[in-house]
Amino acid sequence: MTVDTESELPQHVAIIMDGNNRWARAKGLSAKSGHRHGAETARDIVNSCVSRKIKYLTLFAFSSENWLRPKTEVQSLMALFLTVLKHKEINQLHSKNVRLQFIGNRESFTPKLQAHMREVERLTKDNNGTTVIVAADYGGRWDITEALRSIVDKLEAKEISADSIDSELVQKYTSMHGYPDPDLCIRTGGEHRISNFLLWQFAYTELYFTDCYWPDFDDREFQLALDDFARRQRRFGRHEEHEYLEKQDVKA
Repeated sequence: MTVDTESELPQHVAIIMDGNNRWARAKGLSAKSGHRHGAETARDIVNSCVSRKIKYLTLFAFSSENWLRPKTEVQSLMALFLTVLKHKEINQLHSKNVRLQFIGNRESFTPKLQAHMREVERLTKDNNGTTVIVAADYGGRWDITEALRSIVDKLEAKEISADSIDSELVQKYTSMHGYPDPDLCIRTGGEHRISNFLLWQFAYTELYFTDCYWPDFDDREFQLALDDFARRQRRFGRHEEHEYLEKQDVKA
């Protein structure tokens, strides 16, 4: 089965890009080389989303826990970020009407890297094609904690009441406010967990796990994930019988 209609495609795809280091070790290469090839794969998958007119793509680029990795690897990742954010790479995406946004605790990064992030967001802010959201120094628990802190500040300032706190209000203060929740999350590299990624937003997200290492994840592998998504029934907590009755009501 292949996806051949836009209605079968997810509106929002999130990807946990895992396996760069193991891919590099298997080939006798450095971790830096693994991350570089992973960055090239990310660019290719962005283009895959653009060609399929998938509206949103969120990439888990650097988690809150990644700071615990060896210092040399973290430095390589930071250097790679700067390389990816250079004008040539960004201008190519800009020419394809791609909008780029960053979520996470960007204050942890160097002033130079923060400036590049702001410039990329400014340059692409009016683009209305695929929106690529890059999660950098991001963690789901951090995101929810920050949202709660903002709500508490509003309560203390008497700008909101306790009675007004509901899921929609919490969503408003998360990093992903203004974007639909992901329909599909893909994790490469063989691990079967979400690793503190978009905990609030994944309530009804379909999860797809593959043993393929991220640098080997190409358009064909992406299509396999999309085909799997198209075969699933998404009921959002409803019973299958309720869906059947709703369809009968529509026909009537």
